[in-house]
Amino acid sequence: MLTEFGKIFIFMLTAILFTVVAIFVARLIRPARPTHEKLLTYECGEDTIGSPWVKFNIRFYVVALIFLIFDVEVVLLIPWALVYQQFGVGGFLVGFIFLFLLGLGMAYEWRKGDLEWIRPELKHSVLKKTKTEKQILKEETVA
Repeated sequence: MLTEFGKIFIFMLTAILFTVVAIFVARLIRPARPTHEKLLTYECGEDTIGSPWVKFNIRFYVVALIFLIFDVEVVLLIPWALVYQQFGVGGFLVGFIFLFLLGLGMAYEWRKGDLEWIRPELKHSVLKKTKTEKQILKEETVA
């Protein structure tokens, strides 16, 4: 007679066996026609240029983390909006305090400059280095 752990072991063994057999059968019956295009690294349909070891700007990660933090907090407002009337003024005040703290956090991130793609202290130097559209057009017409 099998115990509960024995049943779980047989289930896991069956799952592993099924996976291995499925991969093996798929490998046997699939066509193998490698071409130059199939062997290239896929980059959203674009040809790869340069080394894949490129340093990404930390701004990508900061903006993503800020989005996740505020997105999760906003999702918490949905259940509150559905039941705050049952708790009266106290429920409304708790939600208001939560929204106030959320707005305070957003204002802090905005004031700190984390929502800007180019930091305020670097914006002037970056803008000085880049050419404006008028300068580029002027150079093209002169040449």
